[in-house]
Amino acid sequence: MKSKSQLQDITNNKRPMDIQVVLSLVLIGVLAGILSGLVGVGGGVIMVPLLVLLLGFNQHQAQGTSLAVLVVPVTAIAVYTYHKEGYIDWRYVGIIAVFFVVGGYFGSKLAVNLDQKCSKKYLDLFFY
Repeated sequence: MKSKSQLQDITNNKRPMDIQVVLSLVLIGVLAGILSGLVGVGGGVIMVPLLVLLLGFNQHQAQGTSLAVLVVPVTAIAVYTYHKEGYIDWRYVGIIAVFFVVGGYFGSKLAVNLDQKCSKKYLDLFFY
């Protein structure tokens, strides 16, 4: 468990929600949604690395945010733990979640219109 001063340090280091941050969050949400709809991945494979690379999140912040975006009863306990430790900024979660749904819609539309062999090739390329 983090002390109050450690939690204060984490929460005071949040970036302001400027246009660059919002556009980065939109991009992350759309890419994760498209790949989720297309090949069934998104959270740990797409969101975590992009949150680290594009927005400078640390690993815990990226993992907590990714889990919060994907929250279902299975991940609710893990999200609560990251939230309690101060690693989740719910503003980021909301924006990514909205665009994850949008990307998921377009990714799934694309996937259902692809030939099965073509879909398999995309999946193979993605994981290997």
